[in-house]
Amino acid sequence: MATDPVVLSLLDTDLYKFTMWQPMLHRHPGTRALYRFVLRNAPAYPLADLLGEVEAQLDHLCSLRFRHDELEFLGTLRFLRGDFIDFLRIFQFQREFIRAWAEGGQLRIDARGPQVHVMSFEIFVLAIVNELYFRRFDAEAARSEGRRRLAAKIAVLRAFAHEPALAHPFEFFDFGVRRRYAREWQREVVGTLARELPQFFKGTSNVLLAREFGLTPIGTMGHEYLQTFQATGVRLRDFQRAALEEWVQEYRGDLGIALTDTVGMDAFLADFDLYFAKLFDGLRHDSGDPVAWGEKALAHYARLRIDAHGKRLVFSDGLDVEKMLTLYRHFADRVSMGFGIGTQLTNDVGITPLNIVMKLVEVNDQPVAKLSDAPGKTLATDETFLAYLRQVFGVA
Repeated sequence: MATDPVVLSLLDTDLYKFTMWQPMLHRHPGTRALYRFVLRNAPAYPLADLLGEVEAQLDHLCSLRFRHDELEFLGTLRFLRGDFIDFLRIFQFQREFIRAWAEGGQLRIDARGPQVHVMSFEIFVLAIVNELYFRRFDAEAARSEGRRRLAAKIAVLRAFAHEPALAHPFEFFDFGVRRRYAREWQREVVGTLARELPQFFKGTSNVLLAREFGLTPIGTMGHEYLQTFQATGVRLRDFQRAALEEWVQEYRGDLGIALTDTVGMDAFLADFDLYFAKLFDGLRHDSGDPVAWGEKALAHYARLRIDAHGKRLVFSDGLDVEKMLTLYRHFADRVSMGFGIGTQLTNDVGITPLNIVMKLVEVNDQPVAKLSDAPGKTLATDETFLAYLRQVFGVA
């Protein structure tokens, strides 16, 4: 390659790609999908300038295979089954399923094909685009500033450690693969936090780094998992219930944190009845006002006469250290909590981060959509379907 590879291992991705992949393989192996790259902010220069390098990185990605030792590590995770590990043993990304091109100064990337073959492109594509973009800035200055800011975060958390204890402990995780400044910078951040704050820093979504540093790999489901059920043959009004039911049947008590904002928190809670509320360990917040969301969750558990002290709320939307501590102080006497931080851990180096995503937009040639509690996060390519989804779930 003309440039150094960004991705060296297929473990260098989020755990939830594996935990969503397994039920898709077991229950929907014939489903076809389209994932689309989307830029949400204005970069310092056109991402289309990266096209040649992106193409070369995708070529390299499609040459990688899972190594024996990597498969052995995945096999130690009790919720991943042997037949899924065997599938990964023969898995290889197919270059014909992903296409990158330039259009009006914009970088376009689509991954289209069998969902079990294209769903895991997402995190690697985002990591590739990010790292190629940031390689054009002063690396020494960025890492120096990043270390200064990381040290400041650690100092704040060490001071927080002297506050009076609340009912539930404070725990946070790294969720920063997709938004990281660079692969080696994420490794440095995770290693530093594991060494300096072991009482608070409890894991990472990055499977490769969890393995390297002896941390817990963190993750359950993302929006794509629930969105898939909008086009798999169940009645649209029932897609959330169908997705949650299949998750329960697949994992039978493991991986019990449900994502709530595929069509908004209110619509989610309407489907999250006593059955699901007892079966799932807790809920994950990813859009909208986090305090309002948490109060709704606690009120819902109270209506169902479930003791919230036995449940868990995980916050993962645009967090920084101060937001994390504010939420912890607000809720931790009432419910167990966890915090997943992305950009503000792995890309806080003094350069404006890219806001990029790669989202599921079609399943079996039908549109799917996300109705986020934050309007800027709503994502759809078909306005007619989006309007229908709003109507079905009563979302304004």
